[in-house]
Amino acid sequence: MAMTAMEVERALSAAEQGEQAADFEGADLARVDLSGFNLSGVNFRGAVLRGAVLREADLSDADLSEADLRDADLEGAALSDADLSDADVAGASFRGATLVGAILEGANMNEAILEDAEFL
Repeated sequence: MAMTAMEVERALSAAEQGEQAADFEGADLARVDLSGFNLSGVNFRGAVLRGAVLREADLSDADLSEADLRDADLEGAALSDADLSDADVAGASFRGATLVGAILEGANMNEAILEDAEFL
């Protein structure tokens, strides 16, 4: 069963109090709305974020390697220095997102929307 935005927020708060990054490795976060969340440095390795809404979210330095981000909405998201290696981002929208320094090696970018995305 997919986690809700409220469950993610609780986990993020608990991690902040413990002064460590939140860990959602392999978690099912399909279709969750995390728009505007600060997810900087969070571990999403192998997580299912298919159809998730991450508009304007801060995913700087996040580990999204091997994650399923198919059809996710990352419009305006900050993904500077994020690791998207071997992630599946087919059909995802990165419209206006910042991907400066992001690792995209092996990522499936088929039909991803990259309009106005910043890479340099």
